[in-house]
Formats: sequence, structure tokens, C-alpha cells
Amino acid sequence: MLWVKSLHIVFVASWFAGLFYLPRIFVNLAMVPLESLAEHERLILMARKLLRFTTILAVPALVFGLWLWLGYGIGRGPGNGWMHAKLVIVALALGYHHACSRMLATFVARRNTRSHVWWRWFNEVPVLLLLAAVVLVVVKPF
Repeated sequence: MLWVKSLHIVFVASWFAGLFYLPRIFVNLAMVPLESLAEHERLILMARKLLRFTTILAVPALVFGLWLWLGYGIGRGPGNGWMHAKLVIVALALGYHHACSRMLATFVARRNTRSHVWWRWFNEVPVLLLLAAVVLVVVKPF
């Protein structure tokens, strides 16, 4: 079980590293002048590659997490309400990941209407999600 837990932690950390950095690329894309095609294309390429890699990392993070939950019974049974809350956090992280892919499509089409300040705030969401997940798993408040 400790191997599975270790791999889950490594892949979650790696997945979230991508979720931390991808919106930073969006911040830079929002600041690119319309006439700067080369800079726009370079950032789009970076964002596409990072999104692809981040998606690949999310899969084993989820698989190892499900293995811990369903295979080893971590978080199952009475007194494990923290797991239900963590599953909500995981669903929100997956939604955020999907939203990033949709938002990248708006940048590719050059239809972004949001400012770099908005993207800076959007970039803080995965920090809050990871913080909530770690507190729930370590503290197990309910």
C-alpha cells in the first residue's frame, strides 16, 4: 500500500505542477499584442504541450487514488466524511483541468476577452484546491 500511496502523491504533485503553470502561460498570452504572432504561437505551443503532459500525469494520479480508496479501503466506512469532501475537491480539480483545455482553445482562436489580471486570479484556484485536499487527507477533520 505504501508504494501505491507514494506513487499517488508523486503523480498528484506532478499533475498540480502543470495546473499551476498552465494558467501562467495564459497570463502571458493575455498580454501578447495582437501583432506579435510569433510570441503568440510560441506560447500556444508551450501551453498545448504542457496541457498534454498534465493530462497524462492526471491519469495515474486518479488511478492510484482510486486504488487506495477502493482497493485498500482508505476513506471508506463510518467516520470518513473527509473522503467525501476530498472527492469533491478531486472533481473540482478535474473541472478546472477541463476548463483550462477549453480556455486554451479560446486563445488558439484568438478570442480571449479576459485581462491578464483575471488570469492571475484564475491561477490561484489550484493552490486552494491542493491546500484543501492536503488538509482533508492529513487532518481528517470529519
